[in-house]
Amino acid sequence: MNQDQSLVSVIIPVYNREKYVAQAIESVLKQTYQSLDIIVIDDGSTDKSAEIIKSFGSKIRYFYQEHSGLANTLNKGINLTNGEFIAFLDSDDLWTENKLNLQMKVLKNNPQVSIIFAYVQQFISPELDKNIRDKIDLPNEIMKGYVKGTMLAKKEVFSQIGLFDNTLKLGDFIDWYLKACEQGIKSFVCPEVLLKRRIHDTNMGIIDKKDRSDYVKIIKAYLDRKKLKN
Repeated sequence: MNQDQSLVSVIIPVYNREKYVAQAIESVLKQTYQSLDIIVIDDGSTDKSAEIIKSFGSKIRYFYQEHSGLANTLNKGINLTNGEFIAFLDSDDLWTENKLNLQMKVLKNNPQVSIIFAYVQQFISPELDKNIRDKIDLPNEIMKGYVKGTMLAKKEVFSQIGLFDNTLKLGDFIDWYLKACEQGIKSFVCPEVLLKRRIHDTNMGIIDKKDRSDYVKIIKAYLDRKKLKN
């Protein structure tokens, strides 16, 4: 199969995102690159997320599971993929229309690259109350995005590195990418903004402050692996 026509599996994990999930899915459907396998996994939502997701019909593949956390949801999605390439989008964020098209061109022209990132532009969700909006500071609205939402990766990379660590509630991607770097997997950052990250009052990073000790756990594991190599 020609690389330009290679199938990209897009995994969208969802947990109680009735306000935003339709916009996230629509941003994938609007991609100028159209060879897509869109997998939406509902991690036990109790709001109207399922109803909204199912309204997209055959344009997506929908799966429901009992609530088991983000890493488990992502891993299930990876195991369901049909594509040669894998991308992720959080159910409250948005892609620009040329996201996958630009990144697939980079892969075609640079076969040694296995993982591609891009820049992120943060935005405050417009429905937020002004009092909340005024308290949010976005000092770096546009930044280099080493995050799942900008990433496009060859599926074979997951066979080499493994899946996300489901013992982590935060930082699962940081842990995975550190392992990729340790194994010498080449990555590239597109200079364009290809992900728009929504800031709102229920962002996981805001509501799960108690789980931030996972970052310490990740760094310690990384340092321990380095010691074993030396």
